Amino acid sequence: MTSLADQTWLKDEGVQRVFSLLNADGGEGRVVGGAVRNALMGLAISDVDFATTVLPDDVMTRAQAEGIKAVPTGIDHGTVTLVINGRGLEVTTLRRDVATDGRHAKVEFGTDWQTDADRRDFTMNALYATADGRVIDLVNGLADIETKTIRFIGDAATRIAEDYLRVLRFFRFFAYYGSGRPDADGLRAVARARDHLDGLSAERVWAELKKLFSATDPARALLWMRQSGVLTAVLPETEKWGIDAIHGLVAAEHSLGWAPNPLLRLAAIVPPDEVRLADLAKRLRLSNADAAVLKAWAQAPAANADLAETALDRQLYKSGATGPVMRLMLALASARVAAEASDDEMRKAAKLSMLLKRAEKFKKPSFPLSGADLIAEGVQAGPEMGRLLSELEALWVERNFTLDRNALLEKLKDLRS
Repeated sequence: MTSLADQTWLKDEGVQRVFSLLNADGGEGRVVGGAVRNALMGLAISDVDFATTVLPDDVMTRAQAEGIKAVPTGIDHGTVTLVINGRGLEVTTLRRDVATDGRHAKVEFGTDWQTDADRRDFTMNALYATADGRVIDLVNGLADIETKTIRFIGDAATRIAEDYLRVLRFFRFFAYYGSGRPDADGLRAVARARDHLDGLSAERVWAELKKLFSATDPARALLWMRQSGVLTAVLPETEKWGIDAIHGLVAAEHSLGWAPNPLLRLAAIVPPDEVRLADLAKRLRLSNADAAVLKAWAQAPAANADLAETALDRQLYKSGATGPVMRLMLALASARVAAEASDDEMRKAAKLSMLLKRAEKFKKPSFPLSGADLIAEGVQAGPEMGRLLSELEALWVERNFTLDRNALLEKLKDLRS
């Protein structure tokens, strides 16, 4: 018998309080999904979610009777969040889907664990654990965890038709938990369903893609997304650009200690075309912050290993560091791959590495003059002041920020003479 009895997270006081609450008066509760999966795979546990035979309103009533805060976060679909010691623990009543449209489901609550397991997406996500750590497997999920196989429960096409976001979840879970080749039935099913992705909300699609791009190594998942046509369906910008740069970027991350950056990884597989990236941001409804990052990257000049450090400083002052740093990181990752067979590329990688370190440490200097300084010199506020300040700042940047306030005021006299 597979057991998680020795797991610290399962012994947690809050987790055991929820078990006690759900298992009273003929009810039953089990931990389900990610916590069980990750525990069995030796991975970190974050959220702990429960499934229960107790109806949502009764969960609320029981919690309140025990002095536990209960929040009806998704009560129409059976989910109540219990807050214990500041931590939220989701509890969802067993259910079956009465009707689905590929995005939303109408559910009916029940008490049958097999029915609840059968409606879930992947076998490794439908494992349950009891309060004493006993693992209950109703869908052969333990075998798939052993082989790191991402397998839909039952008929893959049926599971996907219930929620077409599962096309992307298939690849995201493969990136995080899969090994070898993807399950053949699942791969065929997601390929056939790719045209349905345009019926999903853009926010859901981007959220799923961002999670995939955040995996330790999404390269294999992206390869199979490309092979199946799914990548082109959601990111047509990648079609003629390719995904080869991902391998070198991931290798550089591992070697140089870079944290996985989903936007940098996205940039590695799309062209630095400001217009196309603006369309991408609009289509996927990226946040203003994410869209601004991609725009900065597209607007930044291509990384040049022979660029002088002072020239880099001037560039960073004008554009900010975000875009140039991304350009340098991608160029360095590419050069490191090429350096394996070329001494020239090795030298290029070394130069790019030095420029990147400088760019990452860059702090924008403050222009020494202000409008008040010019007024003190007799310049009237208005367009003429703006022109003079602009010309003086351009000169200051051109001289690598070395001119101090007095020197700039001397230059002001020359400009006005």
